[in-house]
Amino acid sequence: MLQKESRLDVADNSGAKVAMVIGTKGMSTARGKFTRIAVGVGDRVTCTVKKALPNADIKAGDKVQAVIVRTKYPTRRADGSYVRFDSNACVIVDADGNPKGTRIFGAVARELREKNYMKIVSLATEVV
Repeated sequence: MLQKESRLDVADNSGAKVAMVIGTKGMSTARGKFTRIAVGVGDRVTCTVKKALPNADIKAGDKVQAVIVRTKYPTRRADGSYVRFDSNACVIVDADGNPKGTRIFGAVARELREKNYMKIVSLATEVV
């Protein structure tokens, strides 16, 4: 589970290397209670780019939309199994949900298929 100010590796070749979560899309907390909004694999977040390649279209400080593709926190599946990764990672997407990069590095979770991010699943090297 990730929350605001979590740092993520960017798993595509859009030019960004590290991003930080600054907001979540479509999430809310219970009224009158102190709870942190936590997001997992397949959720859409608003990020700011912290590190980027020098000659890329995306610069450090840009505000972008991203989809979480890997988390260190275990994700429970319907069959009772859990999947966890070594790093927290995201893929930068446009307004339609299509990735801005043309390649995706590393494995992505199968839960992206259920959330209709088929373009990310097809570009990934491995789906776990």
